Amino acid sequence: MKTNPMAKVLIVDDSPTHVYMLKNLIEDWGYTTLVAENGDLALELARTEKPNVILMDIIMPGMSGFQITRKLTNDSDTNNIPIIFVSKKDGEADRVWGMRQGAIAFLTKPINPDILQTAISDAVAA
Repeated sequence: MKTNPMAKVLIVDDSPTHVYMLKNLIEDWGYTTLVAENGDLALELARTEKPNVILMDIIMPGMSGFQITRKLTNDSDTNNIPIIFVSKKDGEADRVWGMRQGAIAFLTKPINPDILQTAISDAVAA
């Protein structure tokens, strides 16, 4: 699978373990990564760095991934950035609610690397 080495992926997750795993996978695929451990930093990086795609956890301190996604999709500076939820929450209600907030995909942890790679590649190519 071809990647765009200039493409930036913003990882929004408060778990150092998940960030480490995602960062290594994504960088191995040739993408540049940015990391935000909370909603305020995620909003700031989305506005200033304009990532090609955002991987969003749901359960975080302060703002939830749902709240961050809603803010990003309602902001004209960031509403064109594709958001993929990557979460341990795997209920149908969470999935539906995530997609209603503006996400393009909802993946559950533990993440399947092949599915993640395809989701990122599709988002960057769109």
